[in-house]
Amino acid sequence: MTTGARRRMGVEERREQLIAVALDQFSHRSPEDVSIDEIAEAAGISRPLVYHYFPGKQQLYEAALRRAADELAARFVEPQEGPLGARLLRVMERFFDFVDEHGPGFSALMRGGPAIGSGRTGAMIEGVRQAAYEQILAHLRVSSPAPRLALVVRSWISLAETTALLWLDGRRIPRAELERQLVHDFAALASVSAAYDPETAAVVRRFLADEPADGMFADLVTRLMALPETV
Repeated sequence: MTTGARRRMGVEERREQLIAVALDQFSHRSPEDVSIDEIAEAAGISRPLVYHYFPGKQQLYEAALRRAADELAARFVEPQEGPLGARLLRVMERFFDFVDEHGPGFSALMRGGPAIGSGRTGAMIEGVRQAAYEQILAHLRVSSPAPRLALVVRSWISLAETTALLWLDGRRIPRAELERQLVHDFAALASVSAAYDPETAAVVRRFLADEPADGMFADLVTRLMALPETV
């Protein structure tokens, strides 16, 4: 027969619980609007016990942002199998899953929240960007990219971030359309760079050769061919 008695947690288990609770709270409201009292109540513990594990809200906020950064970086991990367009679409779907679930937290991470030093926030953001950059290069089967190809990949990652932040402000464009558009954006950026750089051209030729007739990049060509004529 159960008694309903609260199970005692170990130190690390309690810290992990508080980080998870804080991340959930910060995912639904701006961090400055969330109090330690609310986090304590959601965790089912007293306010003094929160301070036992974290010196203050800033430290708890930092831990939550680090968790968010780790989760976001993991969204870019994708098996290197099948057409590149389909792989990038799955990455964008998981990326926007995170953005959708953790809107305020995502904004705080990318824009730098008020409760944490900008240096530490910047390091977290750069960690996410670097992880995404390395994943995309792996999909392109390139280990040491030439400057133009590196610029394409980093520009695309920055575009995905900016698009997601703007989308959160009203969500006026269907999310699924933006996910597909960002995959097409990658193809467009790479194609333009291919006109200037032989290495990028070789990469573009390779991933287009692997693309099926009904694939993501073929869909872009179909959409461009269907553009209405100007009057």
